[in-house]
Amino acid sequence: MYTQNRLLVVAITLVSALSIAGCGKSGEKAAAPAGPEPAAKTTVGTEIDDGTITTKVKAALLADEGVKGLDIKVETRKGEVQLSGFVDNQTQIDRAIAVAKGVQGVKNVDNKMDLKTSATTIGDKIDDAVITTKVKAALLTDEGIKSLDIAAVTRDGEVQLSGFVNNQTQIDQATTIARGVEGVKNVINELEIKK
Repeated sequence: MYTQNRLLVVAITLVSALSIAGCGKSGEKAAAPAGPEPAAKTTVGTEIDDGTITTKVKAALLADEGVKGLDIKVETRKGEVQLSGFVDNQTQIDRAIAVAKGVQGVKNVDNKMDLKTSATTIGDKIDDAVITTKVKAALLTDEGIKSLDIAAVTRDGEVQLSGFVNNQTQIDQATTIARGVEGVKNVINELEIKK
C-alpha cells in the first residue's frame, strides 16, 4: 500500500509539473486565425486554473481503481473538461465521467472516450506508440496548428485527436496531417473550437 501511495504521489507531482510547464510558453508566436473566425481569448489566470483542474482530474482518475487513468487524456478549457482515449468498457467511461465531475472547478465534462475494439499485443502497443509519436511530431512541424493543445492517442492504428483549437481550419489541417502519417489506418477527430 505504501508503494502504491508513493507511486500516486510521484504521478501527481509529474502531472503537476508538466501542466505548470505548459503555462510558461514564452517566445511562442500566436497563430493568425484563418478566415473570419477570431481566436478565443483566455487570461493567464484562466490557463493556470485550467491546468490545475486538469491536474486534479488526472490525479483523481489515477487514484480511482475502477478507471485506468493512464489510458484517458484530459484537456481543460475554461473549466470544461474533455476526456478522450480508449477504455475497456462502458463502466469505465461512466466512472471516469463521474470522477471528473466530482473535481472542484469542473463546470462540464465532455466525453470523447471510445471503447477498445480488440485485445492488443505488445507489438501492436509498440506500433501504436510509434504512430502516436510520428503524428505528434508531424503536428509540431506545422506552424498553422497549435499542436501543444492537441492530444493524440493511437489504438490498432486508429488515431484519436482531441483538445481545443482556434478554428475549423486547424481541425481540418490536424486531421489531414494525421492521416498522412505512415501506419495510420483511421483518424477519429474529437477536436473542438475554443469558445
